[in-house]
Amino acid sequence: MHELAMDVTDLHKQFGSTKVLQGVNLQIPRGQVIGLLGLNGSGKSTLIKCLLGLLKPNRGSVTMLGRDAWHLDDEQKLKLGYVPQEIALYPWMTVRQTVEYVSAFYHTWDTKWSDELLRRWELPLHDRFGPLSVGQKQKLALVLALGHRPELLILDEPVASLDPVARRWFLESILEMAADEQHTVLFSTHITSDLERVASHVALMKQGQVVFHDELDALKDQVKRLRLRAAADLPASFAVRDSLRTEVEGRSAVVTVPRVSEELVGELRQRWSADIVVEDLNLEEIFLELHEK
Repeated sequence: MHELAMDVTDLHKQFGSTKVLQGVNLQIPRGQVIGLLGLNGSGKSTLIKCLLGLLKPNRGSVTMLGRDAWHLDDEQKLKLGYVPQEIALYPWMTVRQTVEYVSAFYHTWDTKWSDELLRRWELPLHDRFGPLSVGQKQKLALVLALGHRPELLILDEPVASLDPVARRWFLESILEMAADEQHTVLFSTHITSDLERVASHVALMKQGQVVFHDELDALKDQVKRLRLRAAADLPASFAVRDSLRTEVEGRSAVVTVPRVSEELVGELRQRWSADIVVEDLNLEEIFLELHEK
């Protein structure tokens, strides 16, 4: 068994003259739940399609479950689960018929598990797919992706149209599947509170590159907000090295730093004769700070 579920090295992808991915590096061991964060246009969906072998890179390598993503064989594909942003299924099939049709392709399909998901998400088994609401279609797509208990599950904005109750069931399903540390999940989302509930690691994308990939707790430990109050008015030139954001008003300053340390805080305290409070940030605040730089 290969140690890495995904191995991306110096990945480049462009469409015409537009460069979308510009040297992505990302190594994901088996058993992790990875949240993929980035603004629209940062390259998340393009990266996901390269991972799945749906797009061919211009340069670099992508390995999935030990095999080149562009040359995945049938057995490797059976180990993958995928939910795209836009769901396309046969509109004339009922929910039950769709599940039976898709399950026939997987010798690992877990009927008891898929039936449980259908029940949890209250999907109408005898309704045709076409007239279903957007949220119902997304729920069905999740059932189809989870039903064979894939070794590697990739989700592109999987909960965008789900109501809060369905989102809770989805997150609990992810935790159930990943509990044995043998299943790997990568999901792209804008809902940072969901990531904080289930993700062990986070990868942040910005302008076609992965700018951070580590444990979620490590990111929170590094990025902090400093509230500084000096003995005298601070100069207009006041700055902290490598800061993400700085606001100065009279004797007060608010500074967000990407790598806080006792040495940095001590240096600022001594230089400006200042009282300093170090504040924790949640994932959404960190994400916004990193993209305002």
